[in-house]
Amino acid sequence: MAVTLSIAVERFPIAGTFSISRGAKTEAIVVVATLSDGAVAGRGECVPYARYGESTDNVTAAIEAVRGALADGLDRIGLQRAMPPGAARNALDCAFWDLEAKRSGRRVHELAGLPAPKPLTTAFTISLADPHTMAQAAARAAHRPLLKIKLGGSADNGGDPARIAAVRAAAPRATLIVDANEGWAEADLAANLDACAKAGVTLVEQPLPEGRDAALARMPHPIPICADESAHDRASLAALKDRYDAVNIKLDKAGGLTEALAMAEAARASGLAIMAGCMVATSLSMAPAVLLAQSAQFTDLDGPLLLAHDRAPGLNYDGSLVFPPEPALWG
Repeated sequence: MAVTLSIAVERFPIAGTFSISRGAKTEAIVVVATLSDGAVAGRGECVPYARYGESTDNVTAAIEAVRGALADGLDRIGLQRAMPPGAARNALDCAFWDLEAKRSGRRVHELAGLPAPKPLTTAFTISLADPHTMAQAAARAAHRPLLKIKLGGSADNGGDPARIAAVRAAAPRATLIVDANEGWAEADLAANLDACAKAGVTLVEQPLPEGRDAALARMPHPIPICADESAHDRASLAALKDRYDAVNIKLDKAGGLTEALAMAEAARASGLAIMAGCMVATSLSMAPAVLLAQSAQFTDLDGPLLLAHDRAPGLNYDGSLVFPPEPALWG
């Protein structure tokens, strides 16, 4: 059935600043695609990511480019062939899932053949800063069971080993994940991993830049290492062999829930653990990822917790516990 399309760009201020090895930002800019059949409508949200050459303008243009095909009957399955993986396809794919659920009166997990989703514990991000500032942030979040620590900063004040030691001292009982966002050099890899091991870190994400991570296959992994920037959709999984122990699947990279679910199945078949990750965005972005996260070893869906305010209605968060979406939000 043909559908009509509307597109909106929305901005949500971040509570403070979100900082990683590539820089900092103070707002989340999202693109929302809405598909309507005249009776019901479905929504999907995406985050254009400059790391992959995406911008608000080119993502909006990519969605706009399929307006005619949608009017001619392009469906979710055809969308997978009509558009490449990335943020634009994610918004439309998730909008299709939401539309299908509202048309049928069934939840997306039923349509996808998945068990009913349950609440999950999400990581909470500590942004990159100097060791003292990160320790202060970790102390404020020390009651949370799972913290994701952004590293990959300068060598000042002891560098990343000092940062992770300070965070561990400030949050002695929390499980820690480290995310270097491609910010480490091969020469520093062993020392940084050793510092993480001494701090009891559970997982290290993307220590080396995509395309320059061959060293990961030549050295022991004292801590499991997770691919993020090196992993996009199923086609990227073969290059992870022998380098990574886990993969961070994000809907904005995979191009939607459809590919993300297939990618998770393929990753598990390859022996990779799964993290369900996110960009900094609203609950509308997180809602489909909650379904992906049901079978993941790690859940990192704290985007709305980092915002000054979320969209309404949003997901229900109780501390670090994130609950499945209600139909009024998505799915």
